[in-house]
Amino acid sequence: MRILGIDPGSGATGYGIIESDGSKHTSILFGAITTQSRQPFHERLLKIYIELSNILSREKAEIMAIEEVFHATNVQSALRLGHARGIALLAAAQNGLSVFEYSPLEIKSAVVGYGRAEKTQIQSMVRLLLDLPEIPTPDHAADALAVAICHAHRMRYEQWTQSTRKSAEI
Repeated sequence: MRILGIDPGSGATGYGIIESDGSKHTSILFGAITTQSRQPFHERLLKIYIELSNILSREKAEIMAIEEVFHATNVQSALRLGHARGIALLAAAQNGLSVFEYSPLEIKSAVVGYGRAEKTQIQSMVRLLLDLPEIPTPDHAADALAVAICHAHRMRYEQWTQSTRKSAEI
């Protein structure tokens, strides 16, 4: 299964596509879409949309996993982050992707095993889990890969619980 992970932001939106069977993960593509703060905001959103759409047309994915908005330094920051998330969700809908949303706590727990993990711990685990030669850069790309890994782990857990329930019924 191909999973597109998204770490949304108006200044930088991280993306990462992995191939996963639930236990083994392979990195397909990762990076960040950066925008210039001096550009009008609507043009920044357009750039995020166009680049995400181009990525999805080149690298097919079945699922988008995206980080939820959990906090912002101020209301204006939260609104801008919400707009960037909306653009990513629009690209997913236009490409027929199922969308799953995860909190930062869920992502950290799934990748590191500890919900209050530091950024460096997450980056190191992403590198290990994807068997990459070095930590993915920029930071937003590593975060997006972590979101995709979180979803892969969640899907594996759900498959396990379903099979356990079926066994108990027999």
